[in-house]
Amino acid sequence: MVIQYNDRVLEHFRSPRNVGRMDSADGFGEQVSEICGDHMLLYLKIADGRISDINFLSLGCAASIASGSILTEMVKGKALQEAERVTTQDIVDALGGLPEPKIHCSVLAADCLRKAIEDYRSRLPSSQ
Repeated sequence: MVIQYNDRVLEHFRSPRNVGRMDSADGFGEQVSEICGDHMLLYLKIADGRISDINFLSLGCAASIASGSILTEMVKGKALQEAERVTTQDIVDALGGLPEPKIHCSVLAADCLRKAIEDYRSRLPSSQ
């Protein structure tokens, strides 16, 4: 089976945004897809309850890399509550669609973001 990607997916695959590790991240998420084994790491910097910076790394296919890239663009600058409401379908829509066998890649990115936000919140003093 040959997977066909649209131009937006290929653009984010070929030139992914916000790629790399982040020193002193305020939140960190790591997720591995049970479906295909793709692996994503996501780093957050938080300022005043907003995602001030976000980076990701992905060891995976074009759809995984594109999903991570578009997600970083979608949530940078957003309040945490708004960012955690981003759905798998939001990611797919922002990419202009993904082939059905690759929808799980958007799930990988969304789940990784939620883990990073959860990690950030777990580091806060219990009084906050």
